[in-house]
Amino acid sequence: MTKNIQLRPFHLAVPVHNLNECRTFYRDILNMEEGRSSEKWVDFNFYGHQFVIHESGKKSDLTNNPVDGHGVPVPHFGVVLTMTHWEELASKLKKNNIEFIIEPYIRFKGEAGEQATMFFLDPSGNALEFKAFNSLQKLFEK
Repeated sequence: MTKNIQLRPFHLAVPVHNLNECRTFYRDILNMEEGRSSEKWVDFNFYGHQFVIHESGKKSDLTNNPVDGHGVPVPHFGVVLTMTHWEELASKLKKNNIEFIIEPYIRFKGEAGEQATMFFLDPSGNALEFKAFNSLQKLFEK
């Protein structure tokens, strides 16, 4: 039923323990354009999607599931980039000494769904995954 719908922006709101620290991370490290804000929340343009951080005063709790020999943090969120943008982001994160949960690598190499992926945390412990495919048509390949 959702095969042929026009892609629409999503809205995601996540808790953060320190609004200013996370605001700096998303704005200055991930280069997200800041939108509306208050003393307790900040909107960002997350690759065309509406992403909001809300101050909660506590860090996120994570668990993980095994995928391709790695412990993938759950929950997590992110976006599918072009391979060029993925490589540029990985390089920028390394230059900014961001600690990876899963270092940038190619997952499912030679298989259906082959993809570049990396996982890291924001300052509040929210897990992010950024991935890329050589062809976006492979996004849902079985």
